Amino acid sequence: MKKRFLPVAIVLTLCGSMLTTSCIGSFALTNKLLSWNQQIDNKFVNELVFIAFWIVPVYEVAALADVLVINSIEFWSGDNPVACGTKVIDGKDGRYIVECDGKGYTITSENDKSVVRLDFDKEDQSWSVALPNGESYELVTFIDETHVSVPGMDGSRNVVELSENGLMAYRQMMNQSLMAAR
Repeated sequence: MKKRFLPVAIVLTLCGSMLTTSCIGSFALTNKLLSWNQQIDNKFVNELVFIAFWIVPVYEVAALADVLVINSIEFWSGDNPVACGTKVIDGKDGRYIVECDGKGYTITSENDKSVVRLDFDKEDQSWSVALPNGESYELVTFIDETHVSVPGMDGSRNVVELSENGLMAYRQMMNQSLMAAR
């Protein structure tokens, strides 16, 4: 009896620690499944698929996988292995294909087939953009929880507070730089 108690206690403790990581998570697998179902054009077929996925337990399995495995991976590593993929976004000036590979995004315009790459550098905590002509620019660097470093019109870097006032001050500074450039 005592020989079984310790392994069972360890397993229960590990399972409990995974469930109480204080991470709600993005539930990427479940959301992708629901998003796919919502793309079905016919509302009757959409409802039939929805009911079938509850009966067959597709939604239940996806939610359980999110809760027990994927959200825990997201919490501990900072990356959700399911969140990556390809999406089509309809913007007011055209359609764009956005591909996520876990390190950044490749955005392709369906209008002119131009491609822009956004990359996140975990070490520097910065986002940069790579243009089709080979040029690359650093867009934003996270300094701490409430401040970022962003480029100015003259090429200098400016520290901006992540608040409504900080954003307004940055906009004002950029507007003044645009006015001076005219």
